[in-house]
Order: sequence, then structure tokens, then C-alpha cells
Amino acid sequence: MNGRKPRRDSDVVLSKFGQKEFLFKFLVIGDIGVGKTALVRRYTEGKFTSNYKITIGADFAIKTFDWDPHTRISLQLWDVAGHERFGYMTRGYYKYAVAAALVFDISRVSTFQSIKKWLFDLREKVTLPDGANIPVVLLANKCDIPCPVVPTEQIAKFCKENNIGAWFVTSAKENTNIDVAMRYLVENVLKTKIDGGVRDSIRLRDKPTIREETTTCCRS
Repeated sequence: MNGRKPRRDSDVVLSKFGQKEFLFKFLVIGDIGVGKTALVRRYTEGKFTSNYKITIGADFAIKTFDWDPHTRISLQLWDVAGHERFGYMTRGYYKYAVAAALVFDISRVSTFQSIKKWLFDLREKVTLPDGANIPVVLLANKCDIPCPVVPTEQIAKFCKENNIGAWFVTSAKENTNIDVAMRYLVENVLKTKIDGGVRDSIRLRDKPTIREETTTCCRS
């Protein structure tokens, strides 16, 4: 019987000619129609189309790149269907994720109002091994649409109150700030690895946990 441990979906480190290779699973979550699939495809394939089909369940795409001369990273971006929110299935989709992008449509107030529920669902179900929250970034998507209805002051206030370290206005159509947002998440995940060593990935919460959180400043 093979005694080797099975390879996990995330937090994998390989050695190849002195170069470390990481495989990280990132979640992309938010209401239906906010542009999650378009963001993922723009980031991983460099393409945009307005004719995406509605995601059923969850889908994922992978992007691999050299972070520095000694580090190669593969990001597995999981696009979770908007109608799956707060349901039993999200626990399975969240498994082994080490970071998340929360997405709303800056032209639709209702999608911004839903973000708090998405964030609560995420933090209730998944955490780092030490009990800390996984890194999260908030994306105010579709900034190419004229006259956004969600004020930036309101977005910044929400981030500060809910301990979200950064937020960005994004557009899959115009390729605005997507790379910057993903880089922010990668930096924070790698910092976690450096501070705590390479771990066996995150764990899912067995039970909801309530804890006090300190606030940090956001940036756009």
C-alpha cells in the first residue's frame, strides 16, 4: 500500500530545479449576474464576451505564472453560481480555498446589499488552520457602466466595518484592476505561508463561530 499522503487541491509545494510551485484555490463569489464568470475568463484567458451562460453549481479555471525567479504559482479560480448562496452545497465548493474575491455589480444596489450575507456564509464555513479568516478582496464590478449607483464611500465603510483589507473597482470588459486584485490576494496568501510555514491547507468550520474582528483601512 502506498504510504504517501494524497495531494490536496490547494497549498501544494513542489520542488523543481530549486523553484517552489504553489497551487492555490481562490473562490469568486457573489450574486447571479454580477460578472463573476467574465472576471475569471478575462483573468485566466485574457478574453471577454457578454454571452456567458449562467453557471450551474460551480466552475473553475486555472492560471499559472512565475511570481518571482524562485516561485511559480497556479491559481485555481472557482466561480460559484450565484443561486447557490448560503446553501448546503457551498461548504463543498469552499473546501481547500485559501482566499476569496467577493463580487457585486456597482450598478445594482441589491447585489452590494447581498455581499454581507456572502461574507458571513464564507467566514462561517471556512478558516485558516489557526482560526483566522482567509484573505478577502471586494470587487465593485462593471465600472464601465455609466453612472454607478453604489457610492465609493459606502463601499469603503463596508470594508472597514467588516475587516476586508482591500477593494477595487473592476471591469472584465475593459480589463480594469483584475490583475491588481488577484495580486493582492496572492501577496496575502504567501504572507500567511511565510509567517506560518507551509500548511496542509485550510479547514472548514464544523460549527458557526462568532468572534470580534478589528478593522483595517481599505483601498480602491
